[in-house]
Amino acid sequence: MENKYEVSILILRIVLGISFFVHGLAKFQGGIENTVGWFGSIGLPGFLAYGVAFIEIVGGIALVLGLFTRIVSIIFILLMVGAIIKVKLAAGFLGNGQMAGYELDLAYLAMAVSIAITGSKAYALDSFIGKGQKAEKAIHVL
Repeated sequence: MENKYEVSILILRIVLGISFFVHGLAKFQGGIENTVGWFGSIGLPGFLAYGVAFIEIVGGIALVLGLFTRIVSIIFILLMVGAIIKVKLAAGFLGNGQMAGYELDLAYLAMAVSIAITGSKAYALDSFIGKGQKAEKAIHVL
């Protein structure tokens, strides 16, 4: 392991990945049609519920594995900005008694921004893919 910096980003990556995975899984386990209906009730097309749940599950797994880390983090940033603006902002930071506030969404957003900026090499499949591409380029140069 390179240093404390990489360990801290690894922890963020794994926790964020697991968190998104569980949120996506919950959408399906709770009955995705309920989520579809809820999306419709807030003025979003219901089919987006499938996309969001899929992104959360697949993206969560990808983050845990360290695969396409920066791309997945950017997608999660977009999801969190959308959730905060469209759903949570009106409830306030801590919520309004009927709905949770945006404090958790903001924490996820900050984690995703940090990972998107720095990347995460420790125990990441991205590291192996990058090494393979560098080795392949080196072979072509010879």
